[in-house]
Amino acid sequence: MTRYLLAIDQGTTSSRAIVFDETGTSVGSDQQEFHQYFPKDGWVEHDAREIWETTLGVCRSALKKAAIEGSDIAGIGITNQRETTVIWDRATGEPLHHAIVWQDRRTAAVCSKLKSDGYEDMVVERTGLLIDPYFSATKIAWILDHTEGARDRAERGELAFGTVDSWLLWNLTGGRSHATDATNASRTALFNIHTQSWDEDLLALFRVPRALLPEVMDSAADYGHTDTEWLGAQVPVAGIAGDQHAALVGQACFEPGMAKSTYGTGCFLILNTGQKALRSENRLLTTMAYRLNGVPTYAMEGSIFVAGAAMQWLRDGLGLISHAGESLELAQTVGVDNPVYLVPAFTGLGAPHWDPHARGAIMGLTRDTGIAEIVTAGLQSVCYQTKDLVRAIQNDGASLASLRVDGGMAVNDWVMQFLADILNVDVDRPTITETTALGAAYLAGLQVGIWSSLEQISQLWGCERQFRPDMKPAMRESLYAGWLDAVERVCNHH
Repeated sequence: MTRYLLAIDQGTTSSRAIVFDETGTSVGSDQQEFHQYFPKDGWVEHDAREIWETTLGVCRSALKKAAIEGSDIAGIGITNQRETTVIWDRATGEPLHHAIVWQDRRTAAVCSKLKSDGYEDMVVERTGLLIDPYFSATKIAWILDHTEGARDRAERGELAFGTVDSWLLWNLTGGRSHATDATNASRTALFNIHTQSWDEDLLALFRVPRALLPEVMDSAADYGHTDTEWLGAQVPVAGIAGDQHAALVGQACFEPGMAKSTYGTGCFLILNTGQKALRSENRLLTTMAYRLNGVPTYAMEGSIFVAGAAMQWLRDGLGLISHAGESLELAQTVGVDNPVYLVPAFTGLGAPHWDPHARGAIMGLTRDTGIAEIVTAGLQSVCYQTKDLVRAIQNDGASLASLRVDGGMAVNDWVMQFLADILNVDVDRPTITETTALGAAYLAGLQVGIWSSLEQISQLWGCERQFRPDMKPAMRESLYAGWLDAVERVCNHH
């Protein structure tokens, strides 16, 4: 009897589900996009009900495509867009407000005030995070403050908060499980990563009632069973991790110094630092890598808000290309020595700049700049931003041996070669690029006994292609200097 795992990968623009067998091979999948709401400049929302409906739809469809029943699934792993904030009514299960998405900047003023009041040190010390609109804490307070009667109801225990994993778990289990895992908890700015618990001082600082919060569990744990009506059987939910942490697990980066970079809507680079929580002096985040058997493993993370989203904008916003694949041909005609720089600061800049007020720009335009140069600059911006992160990590005293890559843009050979060149490290692309979903499946598989150890999972990882640096140092330095100059021009001028 083959045993199967169902991975739910609930992302920023789509919900997907993948069925994996015991060798970590995908045997059926489905994906569905859902609506993005932009009520004001810098605001981003999702309809939490639509997230649940699309998730349930793709799960059923993936089972159908894999030609198996719910009863053939040994366990479900959930991975999710992180920080996105849902508050719902415990009695009815109805969301109080649209989910406020991780990219949303509406609480920027609140964050600035907390910073100028001198609270950032405490927040960094306990959570590893900066005070930024990106994290859930200020989003929770915003919903409570802007929904009639919500604060009182939250204090009375009538409401539940969750990141998307908790919201899906609640629905899958018919409201029986209100829980999250340590990786997702570590992104709320309310969780003390050293004591591994919700922190009373942080709850007070961010004005978040304790009664709202889910129970925090290991990344591989018994999260309860699904209602029979959803998949035709009571299936155990056995693994949960935020998308970037799941990708770290899916890339088998289990040793300190191993790192993965995921190129999706944004780009996230996570480096495993083992049992040590390194504090960054370069405004990177200290976060959970994963927590297994009660033991926390830590990581350093740098995030870029816009990676694939830049290509989406070139396609949908400007109409310069009709599909992302075209960018490869255009880049090959332009070559790496492109004088044009695109700084995609559409919603501010992430690490290591953390400038929420920066806005995007295209620099170096001349009369003979065409579509090809601008599109190539979009691809290169992703690599330059990754170099910003790697430099910051190295300045914090961590070392990066090589980089394992995944996500939509990782399939673009031109970009991956340019990445290896600009970073001057080997870039390894795995055989299975769905590493986020795979990581969720691995966690669930550990819990239900399909795999007995991380070592066993490491052996399943295979390299499809290695990109080795092949650029002259002078060229690397001059291209990167041009990028730093372009970034300097969009920052700090407000």
